[in-house]
Amino acid sequence: MCKILIFSGTTEGRRLTEWLSSCKELDVTARVATEYGALVCNDVNVDVGSCGGVEGIARTIKTEGYDLVIDATHPYASRITEHIREACSMTDTELIRVKRNESEYDDVITVPSIDDVPKILNDVEGNILVTTGSKEADVYTRIKDFKERVFVRVLPTMDSLDRCIKLGYPNKNIICAQGPFSMEMNMALLKQIDASYMVTKESGDVGGFDSKYEAAKKMDVKLIVIGRPNDDGMSYDDVVDELSARFNIKKDTQKRKITLIGIGLGGDTMTIEAKDAISEADLIIGAKRMIESSHVHDKATYEGYLPKDVIDYIELHKDHKRIAVLLSGDVGFYSGAKGLLEVIDTERYDIDVVCGISSMVYFFSKIGKSWDDAHLISSHGRRMNTINHICRYPKVFSLLSSSGELNDILSEMCYYELNDVDVTVGSDFRTDAERFIKGKPSELKGMEFGKLIVVLFENKDLIQRTACIPDDQFIRGDAPMSKSEVRALSVLKLNCDADSIVYDVGAGTGSVSIELALRAVDGTVYAIERDHDSIELIKENRKRFKVPNLIPVEGLAPEALNDLPAPTHVFIGGSSGNLKDIISCILKKNPHVRIVMNAVTLETISEILDVIKSFNLIEEETICLSVDRTRKIGRYHLMDSQDPVYINVVRG
Repeated sequence: MCKILIFSGTTEGRRLTEWLSSCKELDVTARVATEYGALVCNDVNVDVGSCGGVEGIARTIKTEGYDLVIDATHPYASRITEHIREACSMTDTELIRVKRNESEYDDVITVPSIDDVPKILNDVEGNILVTTGSKEADVYTRIKDFKERVFVRVLPTMDSLDRCIKLGYPNKNIICAQGPFSMEMNMALLKQIDASYMVTKESGDVGGFDSKYEAAKKMDVKLIVIGRPNDDGMSYDDVVDELSARFNIKKDTQKRKITLIGIGLGGDTMTIEAKDAISEADLIIGAKRMIESSHVHDKATYEGYLPKDVIDYIELHKDHKRIAVLLSGDVGFYSGAKGLLEVIDTERYDIDVVCGISSMVYFFSKIGKSWDDAHLISSHGRRMNTINHICRYPKVFSLLSSSGELNDILSEMCYYELNDVDVTVGSDFRTDAERFIKGKPSELKGMEFGKLIVVLFENKDLIQRTACIPDDQFIRGDAPMSKSEVRALSVLKLNCDADSIVYDVGAGTGSVSIELALRAVDGTVYAIERDHDSIELIKENRKRFKVPNLIPVEGLAPEALNDLPAPTHVFIGGSSGNLKDIISCILKKNPHVRIVMNAVTLETISEILDVIKSFNLIEEETICLSVDRTRKIGRYHLMDSQDPVYINVVRG
């Protein structure tokens, strides 16, 4: 029997250990540096801790009688690699070094050593995300203001956390998490900390470098890459080829296979490919109704659909080699496949995806209409501003969670005077209760539609949604209102996203709130106003512009903000002398919030400058906007000057 010692601690090391351990003719032991490294190894022999330098490694090899040593340590662990090489030379033991493939990249700052990083970052401004681990976290304490600027992502172990805390990193700047991290996860973290720079090692795709590189490019974050030490060795694939030939191990046994299957509407709507994939699997996972509709009788099953539950079950039941995960409809249309693909470790599992017939395709075929010009949305398990989509698009198709949800939408359509829209409802497809109903919102409101519902809204009278809405389109009353030019520039500078949570403090008639609600179509805008008559005007304007994502809040800020969710963006058009307290409240909810504050008086400008200094806000820009408008007298045109407005753009 051949005895093999694998120095692991990497994805490649874990994969090799699990693969070689599956061969009964081999005696395989993995050596890892930490207890955490041992936890992620499955059903293999693992020794934890250092062997004690060159002599210790040589003693271990000789005492245990290892015939082959595999060095699968990290490409930057050059010291241990050298110790392993010397020990194998001393004991005359065969050594295989696994070399990680390098990534291709451009437009990055490359440095030869980690010690060069502080020299670069001391000369620039902006927050920094460090992804090189806790062992070298001390290097970044040389960066000026590191406690404010540097965020370290480390393994979720007490040793990592304690080390960072002892070095002086604030708790909020320590992100404890275990990879792999997708590009989207990296992007979200870069956005959350408002990073300008990210530091990483060139660890290859298997080490997550490519996802960090792509995330940095998309977020316009400068990437600083610490170059690799010189490394001789064989690629992972070459090592597998050599060892599989030497020990007669089939390479296809090294990974279990997970197939994500879109079962359409179940039963006879499944494709032949889907049925074949189910028949080949030895474990079927899915919601109860999906398993039942697939007529699985002779296989192991697990009723579950949440990504974590599915992966945990697969990890605990390693005897199943071919797993089928059943998903309703098509895997690419509002499917659970998206979440599963983000968490499945592609280094450990082969993944296949089988498409299915979606409820949308079935629905349109039954009502005899094309869907290539339809706008597709889903409010199944999520909040959706359906009214906005109906106003914008002539054909809107939506997946819904319940009959009650559809009735809520129909009631809203009646309230917002959208009763001329044609509504076609399909429910409970491929069951005895299947039906299709068409009518106007007022005709369908209050009906019971079934359990599984889809709906098509057809609107011939679209509402033109434009920025810089003319002032005379608003119901104004006696409340103050920002002029259209000021409103348009303020909203533009606030730069909110489609799903932003926005406060409009001192909303007046709600004109700014309306423009924000039209921009944050899938978010929520809270119009905070203390005057009751103005609140009523806001409600009237909300109805006129058909923006249900605008929520009027009557009260004086900051007290009126206490029960609201944390904002991503805030516009302050009036503070009633409470600006400092308002800013304090907002920053407690979200320290990284983006704020636009408008001022027309010198006193307010002074108050804004004091607030910026007191809370150490980041100033992006201050704009003085002066607008002249024509006024006609007889055959002449005169220019009337409006009061100048100061637009102050800051962030936490």
